[in-house]
Amino acid sequence: MYLISHRGNIENKIEELENSPSYIDNALELGYDVEMDLWKIGGELFLGHDEPIYNINLDWLIERKENLWVHCKNIESLIYLTSNKIDLNYFWHDQDFATLTSKKFIWAKENKKLIDNSIAMIPDFCEINYYNCIGVCSDQIKNFKNDYEKTRH
Repeated sequence: MYLISHRGNIENKIEELENSPSYIDNALELGYDVEMDLWKIGGELFLGHDEPIYNINLDWLIERKENLWVHCKNIESLIYLTSNKIDLNYFWHDQDFATLTSKKFIWAKENKKLIDNSIAMIPDFCEINYYNCIGVCSDQIKNFKNDYEKTRH
């Protein structure tokens, strides 16, 4: 099962740290994948949820590509990754119930019905049957990890 930290959060939402490169790296070092928000403004790449904040370069993304789930926050970032055939797992969505990532994973939006074999976007740890999903993305991913490990033993 993919255990995906939402913007670098592990146990709780910490908005002032979300999407910062060091916060993402911390979650990666703890063994989680990370969903992060990417912007392209002019010729530059940025991380940030509601706006571009942290300037990064393509090498930063490529070095972490095996464990990143890149949420393109503006159409320019989607066009950039797609047109340059950059080998990342990325997606873009707006009000969609679900979307397909570039690596063909179903990314299901939070607070919606769970879809078998999808990545479930779940905002908080909750007692729902997400075991038919292939992954979970949450601000409290540590709780999902603990719960998942209990069910496997």
